Amino acid sequence: MAKRRVAVIGAGVCGLSSIKCCLDEGLEPTCFEQSGDIGGLWRFEEFPERDRASIYKSVIINSSKEMMCFSDFPIPAEFPNFMHNSKIMEYFRMYAEHFDLLKYIHFKTTVVTVAKRLDFPITGQWDVVTETEGKQESAIFDGVMVCTGHHTNAHLPLDSFPGIEKFTGRYFHSRDYKSPQEFSGKRAIVIGIGNSGADLAVELSHTAEQVFLSTRQGAWIVKRTGEDGYPSDTAYITHYMEFLRCIVPLSLLNYLAEKKLNANFNHEIYGLQPRHRLIIPSHPTVSDGLPNRIISGKVLVKPNIREFTNTGAIFEDGTREEDIDVVVFATGYSFSFPFLEDCIKVVENQVSLYKYVFPPHLEKPTLVFIGLIQPLGSIMPIAELQGRWATRVFKGLNQLPSASNMVADITQKREEMAKRIHFRYVKSPRHTIQVDYIDYMDEVACLTGVKPSLLSLFLMDPKLALEVFFGPCTPYQYRLRGPGKWDGARKAILTQRERIIKPLKTRAVGDYTHHTLGPYLFMIVCAITLFVIIFSYSLAPSLNGYI
Repeated sequence: MAKRRVAVIGAGVCGLSSIKCCLDEGLEPTCFEQSGDIGGLWRFEEFPERDRASIYKSVIINSSKEMMCFSDFPIPAEFPNFMHNSKIMEYFRMYAEHFDLLKYIHFKTTVVTVAKRLDFPITGQWDVVTETEGKQESAIFDGVMVCTGHHTNAHLPLDSFPGIEKFTGRYFHSRDYKSPQEFSGKRAIVIGIGNSGADLAVELSHTAEQVFLSTRQGAWIVKRTGEDGYPSDTAYITHYMEFLRCIVPLSLLNYLAEKKLNANFNHEIYGLQPRHRLIIPSHPTVSDGLPNRIISGKVLVKPNIREFTNTGAIFEDGTREEDIDVVVFATGYSFSFPFLEDCIKVVENQVSLYKYVFPPHLEKPTLVFIGLIQPLGSIMPIAELQGRWATRVFKGLNQLPSASNMVADITQKREEMAKRIHFRYVKSPRHTIQVDYIDYMDEVACLTGVKPSLLSLFLMDPKLALEVFFGPCTPYQYRLRGPGKWDGARKAILTQRERIIKPLKTRAVGDYTHHTLGPYLFMIVCAITLFVIIFSYSLAPSLNGYI
């Protein structure tokens, strides 16, 4: 029997992992990439194509290397924990070369249309029309994986800012920002306090005369580093922390988390206190430099803009700033899929997808979306796991529920998200596709048959079980068992802390030996402390009103 052919649209991180997933399952992938290189969002270009995701030159990722790597290809130990975009591209090229992925990619090729064939209810096949250097070609595929991401279409909400049409300065979306030199000596407003907004405010403040950071809601600011200087995501994205969230009152967890964040700097004093109090697990902003730039006066935090004037802006608190030269809208992105014609509808930045992957209404499950998700964690392992699941469904090795059950699941998740918007999230485009990392990874892993069994691990391999439970939820955990099991997964997990430390040891300061038991003892002490606090909390009802 001939191999089933799969069209992979996009050669960014989602496309690369999807190609490999196809190969692992014996499928025949053909990847179409409209640009001339791999990397998608993470490949910096001074003048990117109009329809391509884009970053600025100085971007450093907010996920640490052990949390963002592909599950069977660890990032080299000598690489920094938080990588510059050029280093990320180096890793992607290593991955593509190691698994020989480049030969499956057609560069400078745009997908024009993806349409069901007339016999789709029987075959599930698609007609895919592509264009290369003005020449169109059509081919038949048994499956389609859409890997175009959700950072392509800049969301520029000008209608929400009266008077912007008469503003005589320059304004643009953060997608078009590349470097700070051209803003030397200027007065700038950055609108939005997500990761991009905070990064740009900090970077511009080193060259601009003054930067104003305008935010509607405020934000909790977290650092890349946590206890002992370890990457913060390795400390908080753990099964242990998930367990605590299940047994400890949320109000108490939030009180403790807020207290810890405010110990670094008081968010209320700095004008950053968000309207929502619940930190865990809302979407914080990662910024190491913002508090420093605020306290030095180079960044002034302001409320939302009520209206623009010819030369400045009036804020909702009645204050105004004039002589503004430039306004940067760090207001997120929206997504669309024009090549899919009427197969998929995007309504208010939402697509009806089962587990954010499969459209539920198709007669055959041969169309999937990879990476169309906003996790509280790294998207790379999620995209890879989605691809592993999707390709097994393509082959008929995993089955989907009935259409009605899938629709019911989608509806339930939307209702949950609507509730969260009221007490966890701010209503915005990114929160239509928001997921919690471990919950979602475990959910897809269950469907794929690769979720690790902690009980079995504690019985058969206690040393590994301790690291899996207390340590960071690294992608290798989803290669310990089931389809796609990788023999190197156990070693990768047990040596992950060594790879975290390796790039930091550039100056000898004595014989430092890492004791594996140390982190566990710390966790156990934390657990005992928390249980004492919970017990005290239950005996002191008056404390409820305080926290």
